[in-house]
Amino acid sequence: MRDVAIIGIGQTPVGEHWNTSLRHLALEASLNALHDANVEKVDGIYVGNMLSGELTGQSHLGALVADFLGMSGVEALKIEAACASGSAALRVGVMAIASGMNDLALVTGVEKMTDTSGQATTAGLAMAADAEYEVSQGVSFVALNALLMQRYMYEHGWQRQDFANFVVNAHRNGRHNPYAMFHMQVTPESYANCATISDPVGLFDASPVCDGAAAVVLAPLEYARTLSPAPIKIKASAIATAPMAVHDREDPLALEAARLSAQRAYAMAKVGPEDLDFFELHDAFTIMSALSLEAAGFAERGKGVQLALDGEIALDGRIPITTMGGLKSRGHPVGATGIYQIVEAVLQLRGLAGENQIANARLGMTQNIGGSGATIITHILEALV
Repeated sequence: MRDVAIIGIGQTPVGEHWNTSLRHLALEASLNALHDANVEKVDGIYVGNMLSGELTGQSHLGALVADFLGMSGVEALKIEAACASGSAALRVGVMAIASGMNDLALVTGVEKMTDTSGQATTAGLAMAADAEYEVSQGVSFVALNALLMQRYMYEHGWQRQDFANFVVNAHRNGRHNPYAMFHMQVTPESYANCATISDPVGLFDASPVCDGAAAVVLAPLEYARTLSPAPIKIKASAIATAPMAVHDREDPLALEAARLSAQRAYAMAKVGPEDLDFFELHDAFTIMSALSLEAAGFAERGKGVQLALDGEIALDGRIPITTMGGLKSRGHPVGATGIYQIVEAVLQLRGLAGENQIANARLGMTQNIGGSGATIITHILEALV
């Protein structure tokens, strides 16, 4: 198996792109990544997307993106793993390069969510849950996360306000990300006073519905330096699953798939959580930030919130998270989110994160969650000295 590197990155601003189609979003991000990689054609194209068929009426995105890029004839696939579709597509691309079946691969995550009604979009997102045993009972993803947050508070004695710094931190970092959807400041006071969506989840606890696309170009590490002045090594790629329905899990608050994928990634990279300079976690809801920190080994069970309270998740903290705004401030175009995380990690490791740059960042981890934790994919990236 060959080592794999990222040699090009591209992204579009996240927002409500009413005048830009799904294919044009994918085209813009893909062309930016190809330009950054200084290549014109690849051997394979892997598109991460969750909802194109349901919300735009367009499936078969692999062939569509290949055609629109002027690369008809190359291998091209759409990869779906709910909100982890972007990272799933990246994993397929990594395997294609590592196996030697491809020498260059383009991985693009894209999602268009704002052209439909809120009801239609919510119904589409709910397809990532168990249709027979959760969705048919009227449970939405907001409600599922509200139940998890309520249980976490009950078991560990936290109050809703204790979660505020997860949101404050994300928005503080997102203010300096030109691609982020939200640039406004959030204070503990505004967090406390925001509207309730599904108690205890408030408006500021949830990531927004939005559109966007991000892309990366992959190459074998052995000749990545001949193509890029700053290739970033993919040191680990790991995936794990858990029961689809939350009530079928032995411990709903354990995020077992996050623990398994993180442990597999650590073993592959031969590192531990103490070695990482930052962690781009999947903060679709604030409760997921706490659960992810615990599952990935940065905090003991029930103590993830303490890291936020102590400021340890800030850019100068022990384990910086959401360094470019995360899903909460940058936005969460679901099928593209995993690739946005990778692009932002590459910016940190290249030293190009601007005002959000972490000093001497050399090793970073991303974790992308599908559904309420049924599929979780972890990648560890390394800057080459």
